[in-house]
Amino acid sequence: MPPGREARPPRPARAERPEITLAGPSAGRRIVVASWIGTALLAVTAVAGDIAPHTLDVPALVVALAMFFGGIGAFVWAYLVAVGRSRESEIGLSGVYGLAGSAPRAVQIRLFGSFGAEVVVAIATAAVRPYSTLSFGVLAVMWGLGLVGLWGA
Repeated sequence: MPPGREARPPRPARAERPEITLAGPSAGRRIVVASWIGTALLAVTAVAGDIAPHTLDVPALVVALAMFFGGIGAFVWAYLVAVGRSRESEIGLSGVYGLAGSAPRAVQIRLFGSFGAEVVVAIATAAVRPYSTLSFGVLAVMWGLGLVGLWGA
């Protein structure tokens, strides 16, 4: 034993970690399905808007703005649910919007996969025609982010 070690007091025992029970992968299925429906709508309308810009710009714009405002609504709803829940238990942003320790791995993969697909589609289609209504597609990713927060709340 190195000199001085014997004079140190023993370490106190660590407190047991509380057991955390995660929801099942089927919980919040409507949120996951809504996320993928929004991703599919964005992909179809944005790609169609790139292919036929003069006829399909408006539907792509409508879908992007609907997803943006719907995502804001989901974001606010998630925030209000999280604030109400914070009175009873400790929660953090990483648990609500990052799903860390609050969602099963399968749900995390599905929701972040949908969100990632929205980001890729929005950036790719806006890059093809940067000074058009397709640029509003980058706002649509609020849909995925809001639904991730809603599931985590």
